[in-house]
Amino acid sequence: MIRYNLQFFAKEGQGGEKTEPATQKKLEDARKEGQVAKSREIANGLGLLALFLILRFWIGTMGTQLMEIFPDFYDRIPQLVTFFQGTMPQTDTALVFRRMLTQLLLIIAPVLLVGFAVAFLSDVVQVKWKPTLKPLMPKFSKLNPISGVKKIFSVNALVELIKSIAKIALIGYVCYQYLHDKWVILLNLYDISLMQGLQIVSEVVIDLGIRISAIYMIIALADFIYQRVKFSNDMKMTKQEVKEEYKQQEGDPQIKSQIRQKMREASRRRMMQDLPQADVVITNPTHYAVAVKYDPQVADAPLVLAKGEGYLAQKIKDVARENQIEIVENKPLARMLYANVDVGQAVPPELYQAVAEVLAFVYHLQGKV
Repeated sequence: MIRYNLQFFAKEGQGGEKTEPATQKKLEDARKEGQVAKSREIANGLGLLALFLILRFWIGTMGTQLMEIFPDFYDRIPQLVTFFQGTMPQTDTALVFRRMLTQLLLIIAPVLLVGFAVAFLSDVVQVKWKPTLKPLMPKFSKLNPISGVKKIFSVNALVELIKSIAKIALIGYVCYQYLHDKWVILLNLYDISLMQGLQIVSEVVIDLGIRISAIYMIIALADFIYQRVKFSNDMKMTKQEVKEEYKQQEGDPQIKSQIRQKMREASRRRMMQDLPQADVVITNPTHYAVAVKYDPQVADAPLVLAKGEGYLAQKIKDVARENQIEIVENKPLARMLYANVDVGQAVPPELYQAVAEVLAFVYHLQGKV
């Protein structure tokens, strides 16, 4: 006989297979840890598209500005040469470099700002605004070689491989289709002026970049859908995990049930202690018993001191007999009081007349009226 453990074939996670959708608390905890359904391809695709679009409208201005500052840069080449030869003060060289970098940054600043804004907004749209530094904190679990091997041979690694092949194939196809009709123009660049050549090359590069970005966005959209589905599956919980989370939030149902039972027992003991003060016990002979007391100095209306059904009703009647409290049978009134008045509450106005008649009958028997 070969012994085997069926638990070996169970999926990971406490309590067996993860079949339950993630609770709001688990999603919030995952968000605090930086775990969200986000596709990097969305940011990359939008960034590329924004880059080539702004170049489409800004490259002319950039070219003009570069041509304007080129003579100044060209005139400063001797200063740089003397610096490298060690014959120029370092402070003067720093000023030269600072001025050159400032001019270049001012020219390319719109491109950088648009790229940053697009990357930022793409993340905000995907996962909303809730920054956290926890993903940047080191975790020793990431150094586990076994976990690393599992990631290499995981479904996610296979998807990333397929995605990379798809990107290369689609981008290569787009480049081939677009450049197929441009080879003649590109090969004749030596017959035209430098400025015309630069203009043609820039137009080809920008048009090709926009087409590649559009194709890239299709891949990014597919990856975004995959990341959402994957995140939803990763966040699933077992039935046991859902129960444990409910216990942590709401408390153990068994403990809460025991607490309620203790409270009922304590309330019942107080009720039975107050019962001897009652003036009358109104009954539906075999089902209900309601003890009523009227004290004008305490309340304007009669109060219900105790009530019970079944065994408790019989117990109330036994205590009433021991304390020589009158027991009056009135089936409709007993049911109404039991159903509508809690212990310690006053009788409602619509039952004043019926209760007053019972009290008058009891007071007459006792010789109080």
